[in-house]
Amino acid sequence: SEDTVLYDVTERIATVTLNRPGTRNALSSDVLRLLPSVIAKAESSNDVDVIILTGADPAFCAGLDLKELGSTGGNLGSSSNRERGPFPRLSKPLIGAINGVAITGGFELALNCDFLIASEHAKFGDTHSQVGVMPGWGLTVLLPQAIGVRRAREMSFTGNFMLAEEALAFGLVNHVVPHAELLPFTRSLARDICENEQDGVRQIRSTYDAIATDDDAWESEARYGRAWSRAQFTPEKVA
Repeated sequence: SEDTVLYDVTERIATVTLNRPGTRNALSSDVLRLLPSVIAKAESSNDVDVIILTGADPAFCAGLDLKELGSTGGNLGSSSNRERGPFPRLSKPLIGAINGVAITGGFELALNCDFLIASEHAKFGDTHSQVGVMPGWGLTVLLPQAIGVRRAREMSFTGNFMLAEEALAFGLVNHVVPHAELLPFTRSLARDICENEQDGVRQIRSTYDAIATDDDAWESEARYGRAWSRAQFTPEKVA
């Protein structure tokens, strides 16, 4: 299971890769255990200035592993025990390199990155309402910040997908590039960051976090999500 999240450091850039391609990198209990620890490793490493999060082709992340969710629901508990969001608190920039579909929990992983670069193959979807699982990593806060509350509501109510070029037009992603150029392009931006004074980069990142964070909104999502899980969620609904 240690191979389900890969870690590589080159040129002061840590690349973290979700590596369950046969399940479209779905979030199992193993992945949910390993991912924050690998991100924390990059955060604490003196050899890393920037972190890139991506997935093994063909997907970025399909969200919670529905097979596990429908049998034991164990990965739902694993996904809700963080203080806030899917990652430990970070001082270093985290760039999402979105190589394919980013769905529900996978979409939330992407939204928790500082900014996103998308392959032409990328698609984004919020299907929480289709499977009866509530957001727990800030989707109802971060998605309207990215694309506006009306578009966010449409995505969440319908479950419809947003393609890469549409995501670019709406400001969800910063760039759309040919699939083969996704990691080289993302790494070039990461190198640009690495060339700057890192204490300054991290202070500016901290300032953006302070300005953009809405504590009441995050707490509301967490409270409603917990109440829903207690009252409504059963593995049988997912299965």
